[in-house]
Amino acid sequence: MSRRKKTAEEPEEAASEPSRAAGGCVLAVLVLVAGAVLFAVLGTLAVLVVWAAGGVALWRGARSVPSAANPAPPPAPEGAENTKPQFTIVEDRKGHCTVQWQKGVNGS
Repeated sequence: MSRRKKTAEEPEEAASEPSRAAGGCVLAVLVLVAGAVLFAVLGTLAVLVVWAAGGVALWRGARSVPSAANPAPPPAPEGAENTKPQFTIVEDRKGHCTVQWQKGVNGS
């Protein structure tokens, strides 16, 4: 693999914009520290608070299912359920065939 040297005109990408993973790690550490402080101060009550927060999160998650998550296909037009396109091959002159399509023929 070849490495190219950075010129003075090319800014470093890592220094200009923090990564999303770093932000997620910082947030996770803050939540863990807050949880540890909560357990140290409140003891058994902290367990009940965590269970209540989990229950509320689960309840809200179940209620907020997006309506477009799994959309159903649109209904077929009236009378189109039993129709199938059909075709016939007709030899109109020697060595030359033509396909004739018929739309909306009821299938059995």
